[in-house]
Amino acid sequence: MAEATIIENAGNGDIAEWLAARLGEALDSTEGPVTITVPGGSTPFPIIEELLTRALDFSRLVVWPGDDRIVPEDHEASNTGKLRALFEPAGAEVVTLTIMEQVPHFHLAWLGMGADGHIASLFPNTDPKVDEERSILRLTPDPLPPEAPFDRISLTIPALLDSDQIAFVIRGHDKRTVFDEALAGHNDLPVARLLAGAKQPVTCFT
Repeated sequence: MAEATIIENAGNGDIAEWLAARLGEALDSTEGPVTITVPGGSTPFPIIEELLTRALDFSRLVVWPGDDRIVPEDHEASNTGKLRALFEPAGAEVVTLTIMEQVPHFHLAWLGMGADGHIASLFPNTDPKVDEERSILRLTPDPLPPEAPFDRISLTIPALLDSDQIAFVIRGHDKRTVFDEALAGHNDLPVARLLAGAKQPVTCFT
């Protein structure tokens, strides 16, 4: 397990500034595209709005949703649709997750976490494996979250670990407790499995 850096009480602007710095470093280190994966849910979108005000060459950015609900992109529950609405006007490419996609190495894997320890759409009932051979899975959370009762498509733990660095944004005391226990190896939730397999830098904003 990699060492994790915890940054307490980080505002959206602070996180956006950190992300912009990491993207800037990646853009400077290569002449090709810079590829990241980002989470869904309500937390990331205000941060993304802040990020897009920074002076970066977003035309070289390729954005992968870490997961999505299996709904049309114009559905209000679609992460991909929301990401397109934000990133594409800035010139970035947003990928649609399908099980046929060839998942690349990510410069940055940005993740959220649920109170049950799920990451992307890798819920505890799906028993995600660090040695999963597939990079993308279709799956059904059980129980289905009432706010988004849909089947899912998700990057797997190995796909997320194939990254230069990992960032989490964890909001709320309950989630922080789950994350800390996972980091210490005191539970076997999906987030704990990912952290146990991480060899790259991990940064967690709270």
